[in-house]
Amino acid sequence: MSQDQLIKLGCSGCGRVNYWSRKNRKLVERKIDLKKYCRWCRKHTGHKETKK
Repeated sequence: MSQDQLIKLGCSGCGRVNYWSRKNRKLVERKIDLKKYCRWCRKHTGHKETKK
């Protein structure tokens, strides 16, 4: 059984969930934080891993 799990990435500006990604929860224990484009804020903002 694979340890990859789907995670949601939410915008730190408006809070909307814009992206889905996968991470191996066995190897990566910290929360993921990426700079992605938010179409509601219309700029690149930090997107953090959110709860399901």
